[in-house]
Amino acid sequence: MAMSFDARLNRPFWAEAANPDIGANTLAGAHEADVAVIGAGFTGLRAAHELTRAGTSVAVLDAGTVAGGASGRTGGQVNPMLPFNTPDQLRALLGDAFFDRLVPTALGSADALFDYIRAHQFDCDARQNGWLRVCHSAGALRNAKANAEAWNRLGAGMEIVGREDIFALSGTRAYHAGIVTPRGGAVQPMKLALAMARAVRQQGGRIYEHSAVLGMDRQGARWILRGAQGQVSAAQVIVATNGYSGDLIPKLSKSIIAATPIQMATDPLPGGVIGQILPQGHTISDSRRVIMYARREPDNRMVYGSHGSLSAANVPGGFKALHRDALRVFPQLKDAHWTHGWGGRVAVTDDHLPHLHQPQPGVLVGLGYNGRGVAMSQVMGQALAARALGRPEGDIPLPVTEIKPIFAHAIQTRGVGTAVWFLRLLDYLESR
Repeated sequence: MAMSFDARLNRPFWAEAANPDIGANTLAGAHEADVAVIGAGFTGLRAAHELTRAGTSVAVLDAGTVAGGASGRTGGQVNPMLPFNTPDQLRALLGDAFFDRLVPTALGSADALFDYIRAHQFDCDARQNGWLRVCHSAGALRNAKANAEAWNRLGAGMEIVGREDIFALSGTRAYHAGIVTPRGGAVQPMKLALAMARAVRQQGGRIYEHSAVLGMDRQGARWILRGAQGQVSAAQVIVATNGYSGDLIPKLSKSIIAATPIQMATDPLPGGVIGQILPQGHTISDSRRVIMYARREPDNRMVYGSHGSLSAANVPGGFKALHRDALRVFPQLKDAHWTHGWGGRVAVTDDHLPHLHQPQPGVLVGLGYNGRGVAMSQVMGQALAARALGRPEGDIPLPVTEIKPIFAHAIQTRGVGTAVWFLRLLDYLESR
């Protein structure tokens, strides 16, 4: 079926459905703050909110606009898990102490985010209707069962369901069976970020948009952050740039691989069509190496996403393949009119863990959510704020680690497209 698609590329539906004007200024002149936060996405805004609530003076600077990067370009699924198959794999990486701290934090991260939204009455279309992870092959199902049992012993609360139950919950027969995680859900990510930004400003925090930090120098006990038309002097700096990290912090951009998820959104669909898809409002993703993920919106739109590509001009691509996959999974969408297509960059780490760094005195860095950033960015934001307020490492769920460039970073970065093609082939062969 030919694709009905009239969207301008790189136009997130989330941005059009939200009011992006928070009254932010562009940095001009000289300013001071206790803490300067670089990056106005989920991580930076949560850190700023925690700090302002503690009475700390905060200035948030972003090269673009609030949530203009990954936070406003995500699929908006709130998944309460780290991307690890087994607890043993995670324990081997973390050691017992941090494993015992991070696992309950990660498993409870979705609950914590929805509690935070309710506590502050953020209007962001939040719903905790559960997450379906569907299995594309018999082998994937066997692994999912074993892994779910292992995580359930740690309190994950997953339920294994068969083909007919998955069909009833999802509306697709493309999968063998799956796992239901009741703690999962969804938010309108741009609305959430904007609500957080407004909360920061209400607490006295300053947010500067279109204010790229061009350089950063230590002067005595303070850091001077220089922009094109102004500067901020701060005792501490939090860097929360994730997949958009550049050369401001040495080696940081080479410690991650910037991947490009893409999404498409339909026009509102007729009740007879949308009623067949995710009828109880679950979010969904699958077990393939190149995953799909999807959700339905309160206005009866469908949002469908997967891995895409990004041109040198930052224009996302891969929508034709995404459309074919959407029809494979949900043939009910054969007549749908797709109105929006967008993508952004997320940070993938070599160990698939979020990374918290302290490369210099007074500088903290948090990034690397590996596609699970809506919930885990909130955990990181809280951890960064706690460290900035003087909490010891033993009181936070993430270890402070050294920035380490990924081996053969340039080669791995250039090879992402080939790797994705090969992984798609493996997924296809397993699904036959």
